[in-house]
Amino acid sequence: MEFLITNFAPIMFVGLILFLLLGFPVAFSLGACGLFFGLVGIETGVFPASVIAWLPQRLIGIMANDTLLAVPFFTLMGLVLERSGMAEDLLDTIGQVFGPLRGGLAIAVILVGALLAATTGVVAASVISMGLISLPIMLRYGYDRPLTAGVIAASGTLAQIIPPSLVLIIMADQLGRSVGDMYKGAFLPGFMLMGMYVAYVVFLAFFKPDRVPALPLEARTFRQPDGSGGYGSLVALTALTAAVSIFLAKHMEAVHTWLEGEEVTFVATDEKVVVAMCAGVFLALVIALVNKGAKLGLLSRLAERVTFVLIPPLLLIFLVLGTIFLGVATPTEGGAMGAMGALIMGWARGRLDMKLLKQSLASTTRLSSFVMFILIGATVFSLVFQAADGPKWVEHLLTDLPGGQIGFLILVNVLIFFLAFFLDYFELSFIVVPLLAPVANKLGIDLIWFGVLLAVNMQTSFMHPPFGFALFYLRSVAPEKPYLDRVTKKIMEPVTTMQIYKGAIPFVLIQIAMVGLLIAFPQLVTGSLDEKAVYNLESVGQQMRDTLADTANPYDAAPETSEAAGSSPVAPESQSAAPEDDPMKAMQDALKGQGKK
Repeated sequence: MEFLITNFAPIMFVGLILFLLLGFPVAFSLGACGLFFGLVGIETGVFPASVIAWLPQRLIGIMANDTLLAVPFFTLMGLVLERSGMAEDLLDTIGQVFGPLRGGLAIAVILVGALLAATTGVVAASVISMGLISLPIMLRYGYDRPLTAGVIAASGTLAQIIPPSLVLIIMADQLGRSVGDMYKGAFLPGFMLMGMYVAYVVFLAFFKPDRVPALPLEARTFRQPDGSGGYGSLVALTALTAAVSIFLAKHMEAVHTWLEGEEVTFVATDEKVVVAMCAGVFLALVIALVNKGAKLGLLSRLAERVTFVLIPPLLLIFLVLGTIFLGVATPTEGGAMGAMGALIMGWARGRLDMKLLKQSLASTTRLSSFVMFILIGATVFSLVFQAADGPKWVEHLLTDLPGGQIGFLILVNVLIFFLAFFLDYFELSFIVVPLLAPVANKLGIDLIWFGVLLAVNMQTSFMHPPFGFALFYLRSVAPEKPYLDRVTKKIMEPVTTMQIYKGAIPFVLIQIAMVGLLIAFPQLVTGSLDEKAVYNLESVGQQMRDTLADTANPYDAAPETSEAAGSSPVAPESQSAAPEDDPMKAMQDALKGQGKK
């Protein structure tokens, strides 16, 4: 019994692993483990019975958490866009743009994966959509089968790290940090990872071109009547859009000065980027609409197609993420705007009907319920674990590691990598992250950097064979038997499970390399965050004391005036301290003077 009481926290953690190995759903395993060890702890006197009385308040706190409302909103936005045919149009269009290049179809899949990640935030939807649409096309034109499988699975997992990722919302909630800051921190690493995928395809295009052939001429559908590709007007429109965006970003202060009627000398970088890019893509859309309406013939078929297919989702991305980055909207409000924008886009495309809406709402409800049940189970477990001083056990276990911060980060990332074989990112976020966050904070690690680092690492849970969820999603839509290609009328060989596993390995290595880069260069995450204001409290206090010493005492009225009036020596209100001598104002001025950007 003494052994149980002394080692209650580690025994409870081992008990959780045993509960999970029994094969029950994770949410119920967490709750059952927490309740079982709660009863054992009460009976053995490890903690008082009043601990269980705290549970209802914890559960009410979950239901009152506004941040978690963003989960169903972003899920609904992604499902509506995916089921309204946006993924198919994007793949078709970007495939036509990059098709003439070796590896162009693979690059198109990666770029569309990034766009879907920035609009859907749901890995399953991205992988299944691109597997159904792009897999037959890439196989038809001779792409290497393992590479095809790996590109589709890896590009789908970009929804894990590129905002508005659902895991970043959960991570921010568990770390006690702003979702907006988490999005800002993950923005650059997410697109760097996309760039590393593209670089791998380009490398193959140079050294193993037979694995990534170019799209044949007969498959390029958006051609001009004279047979040309129509790239000239597309390049010109892109250059004009980029020039307008850059010009506007450089002169944003002048624009604000003109709008507000007074001189503005500083505009935040976030606002410059978001507003400039919105203006640029909106200009491209206006030009395409005028050209089509007036039949000017300035744009090629390819340029018009790219504009009408790419601009609406890009504007939606800027609307959602831009308002969150600028602080105009909370993540929940941004998600609500995104869901409404997705419904409007689906309706405008003529593909939104009641059946699609019901399917999207049902899927959103299932996923949201899944998240909430895991959170409830994790709350039950963490309540008992904390009552047994479990966090202190974890802290003592991890703070004494050799190597300080780097040693802690390496061990944690190795642990997350292997746990991801068996647990998905929601389960890792709710079970493991709350145990690691206090230790990271005590070691002086920025929690936004820590959260983004773990999110990139958790991407491997989707990719590493044989348990990767993205591989399961792709296996569910990849052909298991020989099939007849509907275009070439040839019998195509199936995609085997081993080919899917083989194709995933290079992209898992790329993800691990990205984890190493983030550990080596934390500024990739923290560099995009607003610097915290730092105050010298001793200096502020001294300024306040000096100001108070100089402030006229309201009771210092002239004695003769008071006696003459026959009243108590209290100055009338008009003789009290002047507004400019207000101590509160002095304190505010002192704080402003001490603040550092």
